[in-house]
Amino acid sequence: MENMLLVGLSRQMTLERQLDVVANNVANINTTGFKADRSLFEEYLRSPAHEDNFVRADRRVSFVQDRATFHDFSAGPSEQTKNPLDVAIDGGAFLVVQTPAGERYTRDGGLQINNQGQLVTASGDPVLGTSGPIVFQPTDKEISIAADGNVTVLEGTGRTDSVRGKLRLVNFADAQKLVKEGSNLYSAGQGVAAQPDTTSRVRQGYIEKSNVNSVHEMSRMIEITRTYTQISAMLQQQHDLHRTAVEKLADVPA
Repeated sequence: MENMLLVGLSRQMTLERQLDVVANNVANINTTGFKADRSLFEEYLRSPAHEDNFVRADRRVSFVQDRATFHDFSAGPSEQTKNPLDVAIDGGAFLVVQTPAGERYTRDGGLQINNQGQLVTASGDPVLGTSGPIVFQPTDKEISIAADGNVTVLEGTGRTDSVRGKLRLVNFADAQKLVKEGSNLYSAGQGVAAQPDTTSRVRQGYIEKSNVNSVHEMSRMIEITRTYTQISAMLQQQHDLHRTAVEKLADVPA
């Protein structure tokens, strides 16, 4: 296979994977607390497909390689809901939730109370406080969540605040090592440990929207699709050129 075909194929492969990333971002435009992914590319140099015994360095062919994807942890816009169970986090912290697979982390602050009185995520996973799950009593009212995550209520007919727990907020030395697991949850990668976050603040009655820029992502999707089509046309032209050359060569008298 000639070098141009190899270069074109490498570009198509990276475009296909890049389109998967962009499509996932677009699909989560309305997902609370979602963080977009970005593709990281690098140039990959190697010797030509057809080489002599001695190949000069300046004859190496340049390929494109999608090295990795990374998380964009920039803050998404906040939306006021006036729901006392909704929280948005100002800062780089994550909420800690308990799942069957262990502790997981999320920026999705659209919370609710389940039948057992536990504070849970939209998926039903208990939200952990500094002393375990946060549980409310049937007579609790006027739930208040302070900026430091402290959760208080008015209990029964009294007017005295009762503490139900404190949201456990954590951050990571290298958040890029967090692994997305679906349902807006992250797991800690190998060698990654959660540490208490004392600088981030909680805003009650707000949620953090997705940080995906819909206009930008749709533009990228169109650009990727067009580029893929152009490369396909170029490779088809090269194929047609080779076929014509072979057909004409076959017509040459022996």
